[in-house]
Amino acid sequence: MSSALTDLCRYPIVQAPMAGGASSPQLAAAVSEAGGLGFLAAGYKTADGMYQEVKQIRGLTGRPFGVNVFMPQPNTADPAAVEVYRHQLAGEATWYDTPLGDPDSGRDDGYEAKLAILLDDPVAAVSFTFGCPSRDVLKSFAKAGTFTVVTVTTPEEAQAAQWAGADALCVQGIEAGGHQGTHRDDIAADGTGVGLLTLIALVREAVQLPVIAAGGLMRGGQIAAALAAGAVGAQLGTAFLVCPESGANTLHKQAMTNPLFVRTELTRAFSGRPARGLVNRFMREHGRYAPAAYPQVHHLTSGLRKAAAKSGDPQGMALWAGQGHRLARDLPAAQLVEVLAAELDSARAALALGGS
Repeated sequence: MSSALTDLCRYPIVQAPMAGGASSPQLAAAVSEAGGLGFLAAGYKTADGMYQEVKQIRGLTGRPFGVNVFMPQPNTADPAAVEVYRHQLAGEATWYDTPLGDPDSGRDDGYEAKLAILLDDPVAAVSFTFGCPSRDVLKSFAKAGTFTVVTVTTPEEAQAAQWAGADALCVQGIEAGGHQGTHRDDIAADGTGVGLLTLIALVREAVQLPVIAAGGLMRGGQIAAALAAGAVGAQLGTAFLVCPESGANTLHKQAMTNPLFVRTELTRAFSGRPARGLVNRFMREHGRYAPAAYPQVHHLTSGLRKAAAKSGDPQGMALWAGQGHRLARDLPAAQLVEVLAAELDSARAALALGGS
C-alpha cells in the first residue's frame, strides 16, 4: 500500500462516495472504524448540508474519513434537446403526479463554498469527480494536510491529474455502478470505456501516482487481483450500498439481488450523463432519447425519481449498480470490511503458494 493511504486506513478498502444518500455518516463511520476508509458524498448537497454531515461523522468516529466533491460542469447542453426530453417525460409526470424539475437549477453544485469549508476545517481526504481541480486548489489542500484523489477513466485524464498535483487517482473501470467520472462528457465516447484491470495497467504506464481501483469489485479476491495489477487500494460502492448503515432506499437495496433485474447498462436517462444502473422500465423507455445534458436532466427527473420511490415503484427509480451487484451481501458495514479483508488475505496467500 501507498504509505499515505496506509496512514488513513488499516486495510486497502475504500467505501465509495455514493451521491444521493447512500453514503451516510453512519456508513462512512462504520467503515473507517473497521479499518477501511469511509467517504461522505457532497454531491447534490448544499455546502451547509455537507458540513452538517462532516460534523455528524466526527461525532461517530475519530478515524480518518474522506469527502467527495463534484466538479462544476461547463454549459455545453443544447437547451432545445433538453426541452424535447422534457416533453418525452410528460407522461411520467402525469403517472407519478409530480411536476418535472427546473433543468437550470445550477451546474456548480456549490463547489466553491464546499472547498472553502473543507479548507477551513480539513478532513483527512478529499476526492473529486467529473473533472480535475486547478493546481492552486490541489496545492491549497496539500498545505492543509489533506490527501487528494481525482477520479479518472483514461490515461489522459490521469496525466492531467498528475500535472495538477493530485496525491492519488481513483481509476474507474467501465464496470462501476453510478456515474462514470469522465472529465469531459462526450457523447461520441459512450460505450468506449475500458475494463478495470486493463485501465489500471494503462494508467500505471502513463503516470507515477498511486492508484485506487474502482469498478465492479465485490469480493476480497477481486481486490487482490486489482492490487496485483498495481493498485494500492480498492474502492467499493455497490458492495456497501446494501449495508444497513447505507442511506439508500430499501427498494434500491432489495433490487441488487432481485432476480427481476437481470443486468446493468450505462444510461443517460436519469441525469444526462452516462451512469450504470439496473435496467428497469424507465431506462428502457427513455434511455435512447436522453440528451447529453448534465446536470440539467438530473434536475429534470429528480422529482420523478423521488415520487417513484415514495410510491414503492423501483421501475421509475435510478437503481445505480455495478456489474457485480448480484454478489451483494446484506452485512453490517464493519462486518463486511472484516470479511473482505479476510478474503483478501486468503487470496494473497493462495497467490503466494501458487508462485512458490
